[in-house]
Amino acid sequence: MMVRGYLPAPRPADMIYAPIDLAVAIAEGLADRGHSVTLFSPNGTVLSDKVTIETMDMRPLAHNQAEFRQLLDDTDQLSHYVPALWEKYMVNEMFRRADLGEFDLLHFHHPEVALDQAAQHASVPIVYTLHDPVFAWYKELFELFSSPNQHYISISKNQRRDAPDLPYTATVYNGVDPQHWPLSTTPEDYLLCAGRIMAEKGFKEAIQIAKHTNHRLLIIGPTSEGASQDYFDQYIKPQLDDQVLYLGFVERDQMWRYYQKAKAFLTPVQWEEPFGLTTIEAMACGTPVLSLKRGAAPEIIKHGKTGFIAESVGEMIDYVGKIGQLDRAACREHVTTHFSTSKMVTAYESAYRKILRTQTSKQKVVRDLTILRSRIRNLPHKLKENLKNPDEIGELDGVENLAANLLVEDDDTAR
Repeated sequence: MMVRGYLPAPRPADMIYAPIDLAVAIAEGLADRGHSVTLFSPNGTVLSDKVTIETMDMRPLAHNQAEFRQLLDDTDQLSHYVPALWEKYMVNEMFRRADLGEFDLLHFHHPEVALDQAAQHASVPIVYTLHDPVFAWYKELFELFSSPNQHYISISKNQRRDAPDLPYTATVYNGVDPQHWPLSTTPEDYLLCAGRIMAEKGFKEAIQIAKHTNHRLLIIGPTSEGASQDYFDQYIKPQLDDQVLYLGFVERDQMWRYYQKAKAFLTPVQWEEPFGLTTIEAMACGTPVLSLKRGAAPEIIKHGKTGFIAESVGEMIDYVGKIGQLDRAACREHVTTHFSTSKMVTAYESAYRKILRTQTSKQKVVRDLTILRSRIRNLPHKLKENLKNPDEIGELDGVENLAANLLVEDDDTAR
């Protein structure tokens, strides 16, 4: 498995990077169930002893949010493909070892790192989790580099709407560990909106809802340079007062303190958000969620039970008055039943098994031959390593010739 070849895992504490959080949870969960899991990630990566970490002695290109932002803004490094080549170095090793039969499959959380090599390793099953919307250019790339050994996992059904014909294996909803998100049935009288400060998240609309319903609103999330900061300066900062409070960035492991005491969590999203991790975090703490009918929200929120799905901001304002009708314990139960880490790991297990079961006979034969050829090719070298008498090494000429003759390429001979 691999997320980023230049960011350590777990992610730096001052960053929001859901794919790393989820990959760590999946890797740890699979390892706890007895699977052999290797996570390729740079120096500084630390997981439980059950997960094998392969750093290849690569240094991270960013250790915190400021360095990550600087990396993304460094046109010299980006124009010379430095981050991409950093990852290619790891990806090459993953494919090499998969060809040798060390891994049953490869799982990437950013498809673009492996797309261009997948078809060259036709016998290696490859899984991609799509964490982002399927942009038009993304879909075009998937089609350009398509091959039968590549399989996609969506994180919601809505995410597939712009590319319904990709070779999806499953939809696997993101999950959280309920133990990390304690329940509270005695909230305070404030609304909460959290996430990266950007127009798509609907912070401006959340302020409108708070103002119209005369509620306090807590806003939590980081700003960054560029459009995000401009959005904050234009629409959020002028509205801050004793009623609308901006708390800045709060580390994820401390967010439960704000979720569990909120009367409701607001997600007036302005885009087709593929999932919405904050939604299930809030519900796990017992907090109902009010959302616009966009993206995956209707798949995650049980309307009238764990929150309300609205067609407009005006309708969200009306629903604020009905929050008291909802059972906070039911919100948590909904998450433990449908969106737990355990549920997510089970779904990935099923997806992996489905992929391995549906490999064609030809793919299996090709992979077996690839593995066999690699081992035969390495046989003389392995034998020489184990011989201590120089005279014996000369006797291996026959073995080397045999190995060369066994490395057949003709399909009929191979069969």
